[in-house]
Amino acid sequence: MTKSTGITWAAASARRLERQFLARRARTGTSVADVAAAMLGVHAQVLSAAELSVGLRADGVTRTDVRDALWPTAPLAPPAPALVKTHGPRGTVHLLPARDLPMWCAALPAIPAGPAAFPTEVRLTGEQAGQVVAAIADALDGTFLTVDELGEEVVARTGPWAGDLVMPAFQTMWPRWRQVLHRAGQCGALSFGPNRGRRVTYTRPPHFTPLPPEEASRLLVRRYLYAYGPATPQHFARWLAAPPGWAKARYAELAAAGEIEEVRFEGAPAWVAAGDTAFPDAPERDELLRGVRLLPYFDAYVVAAQPRELLFPGAAYRRALAGGQAGNFPVLLVDGVAAGVWHQRRRGRRTTVTVEPLARLTARQERELADCVERVGAVLEAAAELVIGEVTVGAHA
Repeated sequence: MTKSTGITWAAASARRLERQFLARRARTGTSVADVAAAMLGVHAQVLSAAELSVGLRADGVTRTDVRDALWPTAPLAPPAPALVKTHGPRGTVHLLPARDLPMWCAALPAIPAGPAAFPTEVRLTGEQAGQVVAAIADALDGTFLTVDELGEEVVARTGPWAGDLVMPAFQTMWPRWRQVLHRAGQCGALSFGPNRGRRVTYTRPPHFTPLPPEEASRLLVRRYLYAYGPATPQHFARWLAAPPGWAKARYAELAAAGEIEEVRFEGAPAWVAAGDTAFPDAPERDELLRGVRLLPYFDAYVVAAQPRELLFPGAAYRRALAGGQAGNFPVLLVDGVAAGVWHQRRRGRRTTVTVEPLARLTARQERELADCVERVGAVLEAAAELVIGEVTVGAHA
């Protein structure tokens, strides 16, 4: 390792890949919570993609292991979950380590909200929103409820106003209380339970004491920089969908306290955690970067690693992003940068993985790709077949 304040994209990428268990998979026995913690949350709007994000980083882990960590079962008293499926960064559904909820559920509510999404007559007042969140937490304690069952409990605990059908949604109207569903998740009142048939259920995560909001926000900055640094306040804000001014203020506070330090990253100022300035140099850097990797929809690495134009160079910026947004396509990484897209279609116990490289692969890379596809099948508990050809489905298909 070399200590440097002039950091290249290659050196930063190599360190990020290593810390993300993408250069070398986590050893057998590493908990799925440890993998999710290293990623700073696993995007889980599509659960199978989250299962792949975790399983591709850890030897021997399958989708069953991820689900057992979320919803453990035992004959008498099930243990507490190691993972919680809830609303995380950007308000989107994530898998978060249960042990990290004191940080997440203090830091996320402290992020200033953007412009109101609904007109005044639709919105909840601050007092009403607090009542709804408290009612959700109370109703879900120790049980699993569908959204309709939860709605009945919320209205019973608050008042008829919570059930007014005022929110336009998918050619229908939702009750007023649902506009704070994500807020309930972000503050620890709600998490997702296992599906009941085709219906989503909710429950309350294990009880915990949140950190003080300022402490949680500063810890989140340091955790982000450890996983994805060097990074600017703008990078941090983009990852969280937070106001840039708020992110800049958090960086300034930590810099003044000596908790983060400025470095030169590709010739421009960026920040790392204080003292965390050791980056791999050649040949270790090249060894960490080298290889073929498959990352699923909205994998944490492609969403959080910045600058995006360096992760998605040339044709990859046009093909593997959707209007500049990362995650809408599963990505083929070659030697640390996006070099194609892929898609998997499952039929029963078999899945076909179609990979579209943007440049011709070498024989060695094709062998590595075949190994990656085999691992995709192992995680999803299916027999996988590799097809190299055009991916014809659109973004987030």
